[in-house]
Amino acid sequence: MGAGEKNGTAVSSYDRSIGVAIVDGTPLVREGLAALVHRTPGLRWIGAAESAVLGQRLCERLRPGVVLVDSSLDPRGHLVQALTAGNREIGVVLLVADAQRTARHLTVAFTAGVRGALRRTAQPGEVLRAIQAVHLDGRYLDPVLAPMLATPAPPPARRPRQALSRREHQVLQLIADGLENQAIADLLFVSVETVRTHVKSILRKLASRDRTHAVAIAFRSGVLVVDDEHVPGSRVARD
Repeated sequence: MGAGEKNGTAVSSYDRSIGVAIVDGTPLVREGLAALVHRTPGLRWIGAAESAVLGQRLCERLRPGVVLVDSSLDPRGHLVQALTAGNREIGVVLLVADAQRTARHLTVAFTAGVRGALRRTAQPGEVLRAIQAVHLDGRYLDPVLAPMLATPAPPPARRPRQALSRREHQVLQLIADGLENQAIADLLFVSVETVRTHVKSILRKLASRDRTHAVAIAFRSGVLVVDDEHVPGSRVARD
């Protein structure tokens, strides 16, 4: 075999190897992965970065096939989004720290573009499996983390709606009856400014855009019902 054929074989082998990089704040983790990659056939070491900013620059410049990212450096998935937006071929493997070992964090990570998730305490053999699986199959999930994604993450807690006062309820019912502020003020024996104050409070409490929206929300949520009694002026207590 001639020298040219040897060179050609070497280049071809290099091109087929998986370029690996890491973004991690712990020097021992970075150095440990570098040593693991150097001694593993089919992998080649691209480089390491200790912060999200440096990691993004490294990946933009050297374009690894697979990059491992410390979850504590990217709690909201911004780095993953930046990496995958600039290079759709890249496979991001998240090294999940204990603090981020939750269903919500994993859901956010995979939504952002992560293709693999692995505990930071995983054994070297599992790290290699994750790198190869993400590169070849496009996905890898640590068996220990898998049950977290089997159960949907709970929805974010909603702020409870603030209850309307008795007078605000009366004003809202009259708005639903089609009355304008002046007519409501006359019926309730209050000033127009007082009615305006009640209306503003109603819109705020119901998180509504305007009066019509407030009425729609009130009927939909049960604050108002179709058979609510009308409020005769003679039976309404004065403010």
